[in-house]
This record gives sequence, structure tokens and C-alpha cells, in this order.
Amino acid sequence: MENETSNNGYHRRISRKEPETAYAKLPPQATELEDAVLGALMLEKDAYSEVCEILKPECFYKDANRTIYEAINDLAIKQEPIDMLTVQNRLQQLGKLEEVGGAYQIVKLTAGVSSSVHIEYHARVLAQKALARQLINFSTEIQRMAYEEKTDVDDIVQRAESELFKISNNSLKKDFVKIDPVIAEAIKRIEDAAKNTSGLSGIPSGLHKLDKMTSGWQRSDLIIIAARPAMGKTAFVLSMAKNMAEMNVPIAVFSLEMANVQLVNRLLVNVCEIPGEKIKNGKLESYEWEQLMQRCRSLESLPIYLDDSAGLSIMELNTKARRLVKDHHVQIIIIDYLQLMNASGMKFGSREQEVSMISRSLKQLAKELDIPIIALSQLNRGVEKTEDKRPGLSDLRESGAIEQDADMVLFIHRPEYYGLTTDKDGGSTEGIAEIIIAKHRNGAVGDVRLRFRKELARFQNLEDDAEYPSGKSLSSRLNGGSHISIASSYTSASSSYPTEDPLAPNNSDLPY
Repeated sequence: MENETSNNGYHRRISRKEPETAYAKLPPQATELEDAVLGALMLEKDAYSEVCEILKPECFYKDANRTIYEAINDLAIKQEPIDMLTVQNRLQQLGKLEEVGGAYQIVKLTAGVSSSVHIEYHARVLAQKALARQLINFSTEIQRMAYEEKTDVDDIVQRAESELFKISNNSLKKDFVKIDPVIAEAIKRIEDAAKNTSGLSGIPSGLHKLDKMTSGWQRSDLIIIAARPAMGKTAFVLSMAKNMAEMNVPIAVFSLEMANVQLVNRLLVNVCEIPGEKIKNGKLESYEWEQLMQRCRSLESLPIYLDDSAGLSIMELNTKARRLVKDHHVQIIIIDYLQLMNASGMKFGSREQEVSMISRSLKQLAKELDIPIIALSQLNRGVEKTEDKRPGLSDLRESGAIEQDADMVLFIHRPEYYGLTTDKDGGSTEGIAEIIIAKHRNGAVGDVRLRFRKELARFQNLEDDAEYPSGKSLSSRLNGGSHISIASSYTSASSSYPTEDPLAPNNSDLPY
């Protein structure tokens, strides 16, 4: 209640309901269960193995109990017996025996239980209480930051995302399963592959020799495609995206480097067979305008979903990817490119650590969604110091964890770009791109030769002719499913083409 003086001098009482807060309440806890669990651990020799994956020291609310459990952990790591005397001795070595209540407290904990029969259930209760305390502390900190006007709201959101991501990752642990349902799933996948006339078990890229070596992009795999700038990374994945979409495979492309319109224009160069320079300046002949309109109309129904969010965080990607898979049945995700992502405002000692966290999270996401994720990556300059300019795994920029986390690592190498006109066998390298499979966790490694048509921003099979089949379609649904009709902006050959340069993204990696 509060007094307020009105203009006429009278006092009136204003009733204000104060917001309820958790500050006056005790945090969630179960100290009796804490005592029971610790007593059981010192009573039964096999009890620790039942709870070691469930309980961490921070799961204990009482400081003394937390210290005792840390001592038990130390003994387990050293593979020493865990009982009342060994725990007491370990605490004495650490100088913390009196801090926890002395030898009497250790005896008291042991005397308070008769067996460890329900220890796993009790441990899970403690873990739930600890998780609740984490959420309370997290929400309180976010609330405090929100009240501080000097704190940027975007920073608060990033902090909230990162903390929730860490809490959820730590709490959602998948339990083990018996082997028989796994065998059944494996047999089903083999049967599905047998029914596939192409002989591929994964999603085909449309590049036949590459598909033969990979058997298609496999579910739950993280595929890294790396190259130096100007090698055509974006052109390569767009060529594959077009091929896969024409086979009715829903695909999502997260473009951190280019805007959606720029990406679509790259795709138009690819499929319309009109040189990029002409698309850039809009100087098309009448038949080329007609060709453009025809191909645009034929591209409007392919299941391609684009997102050009700048500075995409791993938390945002996880959220959007789950929604795309759930709502649009997306079967493969492409990220262009990995080094432009950030780790949701988390603090890291170095950029290398941040990239390591991102690559690890991408692998976890691929496994969770059970779809392949293709991430483009940059290479460092070291590759250009070698005689043949061929990249290797050690050339991956900023983190060796990328190599470790990836199921496949592919490099794009165009000798022609470096002035190398012949290969080791004396053959011409003009218009040739080598796809180097440097790591393949579940298959062979080796090289695949493709045709690279620079003027069309296209990678294709060596045996393919220049014909592009009309009568197919492309759809682009941008950020949440809004449909964009590519052809609608160009109603006739006399229409004015956009004066801006749609094919000149920042730091373009594709030459024309």
C-alpha cells in the first residue's frame, strides 16, 4: 500500500500488488535423499556404478554433501574401494574432513541406511531438483539483466539462448537400448536400399561418380565441403541442391554469406544457361529473356527453403532446423558457411574453441534429426604454398575439431585456377574440378572428376551435355515459408531488370 497526494490535497491509498518472486523461497532440494544416497554409496560396493552417470557434485544442495560426493568421485576415478573408511581418509587428505562434520558425520550417513535398493530412483530425484535450481538461477540472472537499462536486449536474448541450450544438453541424456530393435532398424534400411534401383542408400546428389563413392548422403552424417575462396563452394552445393530438389527431396539452405535474392540469382545462372555476366548487367537478347521466363516458371515448385539470417547462432539453427524437419519434412540441410556462425554468445578462450563447439553441435543436430547436414568451410592459406595446391585435412581453417566431428570431409580443387593446365597423367585440366574425399568414416576415399562451367556457375557430370531439361520446377520459400514467385517480377522481355548487381555478394567465392 502506498499514499499518494492528489491535486486537491486529499490523500488516497493506492493498492499495488507486488510481483511474486522466488527470492523468499527455499530452492528445490531433498537433503534427506542426499544423505541416503551418500550412505548407500559407502555401504554397497556396486552402488556407485548405478548413479555415476546420473549424479554430478552440483546435484547436491548441501555443501558438505557435495564435498563428500567429490571425494567418492575421486576414489572411483582411481579405482579404489568406496566405503566409510576410504572416504574419511580421502577427505582427510584434502583437508576437508572437519568441514563436512568430521568422522562422526560419515558414520552417521552410513548408519542412516540399510541398503542401496532404491538408490537409482533417489539419484534421479536429486538430479531433477538440481535442474530446477539451475533454471531458477538462470531465470533470476536473466531477470536481473533485463532490469538493467545499460544492458543491450539482444545480448540478453543471446545469453538466454546459450544458457538454455547448455541446460537442455546436460539434462536430456539418451538411455541405452537393447540391440534387437537396432538390428531391426538396420535391416529395414538395408531393405530400403535394396528396393532403390539406383543402388544408393542415401540421398543422391545427382553427380553420379560422387554418388557411387558415397552411396548418397547418409542420414545423421555431418559432411564438410571445404575449399579456398573462388573454388566454387556455393556453386557446388547449389548444383547439388537443384539436382536433389528435382528428385523431390526437400532441402534447406542457410546462407550466412549471401542474401536470398543473390542465392536465387546464382541458381538462375545455373539452370537458365545464360552467362553470369549477362544476368549481372541485364543485357539479354529477346530470346534470352524468353528463356529466362520459361526457366523461372519451370523452377517454381521445387522444395527448396532458404534462410539468409546474418550472424546465425547455433541455437537459432537448431530451432529453425527442427521446425523445417517437422513442418516441411526437410531431408537435408546445407550451411554456407560454418565459419560465419557464432555460438550463441557463449564465452570462449579462442575462436578455435568456438568453431569446435559449433562443429560438435552440428554433428549432434544431424544425429538428433537423423538427416545429413552439409556445412561449407574455408581453408587456410597453407594449401597455396604447396606445389600441386591440393588441400589436405590439416588445411581446415580455425579448428582441428571440424575434421574430428565430420563423418565426411570433401575438398574442391580446380588446378586450372592456379595455372596448372595438365594433370599428373598429362591430361588437360581445363574446365575440370576435382572433388577430393579426404575422410569418409563409413566408406572409401578418393577423387572424383567433375565438369565445372564457370560462366554458368555449375558443377555437372563429365558425361552430361549442355541441355537442361525444361518442364521442371523450383520453389523458394524464404524464412518461414513465404512463397516467392521468381518469374512474377519479370512479366515481359521489355520489363526492366533490377539495376543492382544481384550476383555480386560480399566476398564472392565464385568467379565468372
